[in-house]
Order: sequence, then structure tokens, then C-alpha cells
Amino acid sequence: MTDSSNFEPIGAFLEILPSTDEHLTINFSPGFAPRKQRWRNYGLSADFLGDYFATFFPGDELPEDKIGKPETIKGSVSYIANELLENAMKYNEESAKFPVSISLYLYDEKLVFLVSNYTDQASGQAYGDYVKKLLTSDIDELYGQHLERAATSNGVSQMGLLTILNDYGANLGLKVEPASESPDLYRVTTMVLLPV
Repeated sequence: MTDSSNFEPIGAFLEILPSTDEHLTINFSPGFAPRKQRWRNYGLSADFLGDYFATFFPGDELPEDKIGKPETIKGSVSYIANELLENAMKYNEESAKFPVSISLYLYDEKLVFLVSNYTDQASGQAYGDYVKKLLTSDIDELYGQHLERAATSNGVSQMGLLTILNDYGANLGLKVEPASESPDLYRVTTMVLLPV
């Protein structure tokens, strides 16, 4: 991962987000609580984000291809936030002393999720390769293959990002770059843009 082109953003990654007054960030300190307890906290945090951002959608009926009802926003935000947090925590470098963070930004036509964690070079490269594969593959075909694999094995299903792309019509972006905080770590920032 020494080639500078490896640090270029992948997919729908916005280097500079437009300003908005409606945003929320939650940081998770690594090692603060036992992992099992932390998993519960991630789900609660994802549900909180869903509840909070659903309040901005007072129940107006929108065309069928749009997400509009508060319950739909709540469910979508909760699912996506939970999947992104699980990935970030699962692949976060245990020795990293820096927080895993999730931010959610509200715009007129979209919600933007931004999740950051720290990892080693090999894991950062593998995650980048997986996201590139997702973004260059036939999502329907890949989704079917992973569903079948998940049903017939106990291995890693890798269904989270696929479901976000396939079921929610979201766009995905990723940036993996050397961490300015530590020369041995890479900062992984995953972005999901959800149309609303």
C-alpha cells in the first residue's frame, strides 16, 4: 500500500461535505468496556440515530422509490448505522488508542453516514479490495451468491454492505489512508449516501 494511488477515494466518497446544521457524531473509545457489552452499545447507538433522524421526516407520503415515512427512515438509519459500526469495530486494530466514530449528516435529498476506524495495512488493503469488488460487480448476482454462501456455511457472510447497496439503493465510498496519529496504522473511512 505504498503507491499513493492506493490512498485515492473509492466510489462515491465526498472529500468535502457540504455544510449542514443537522449532523450528529458519536465516538467509541476502544477498550473502555468488554467487547460483548460494547456490541450492545453499538446497536443502541444505531437505534438512537434512527430515532433521532426520523423526527426530521414528519410522515409526508413520497413516491414509491423514495424513503419518506419516519418508520422507514428509522429502520434504514438503524440498519445502516449498525452494519457500518459492526464492520468498523470488527476490523479495528485492537492496539489503536483512537476512537471509532460514526457521523450522520442530513441534507435535503440525502443522509450521509461517515464511519472511521483504524487498522493495519493488510486489513485496510483487503477492505479496499472488497469495496472495489462491490462497486464493479453486478450487485444482484453478487447478492444471490452471498445469500447462498451464508445459508450453506458458517463463514463470514459479508452481507452488510451488499444489503445496504441492494436493498436501500445507497451509494458507497471508501478512503484508506495512513493515519496521521500513528505511522503503523491506517485510517479507514467508509461513507454511505442514502437518498431520502
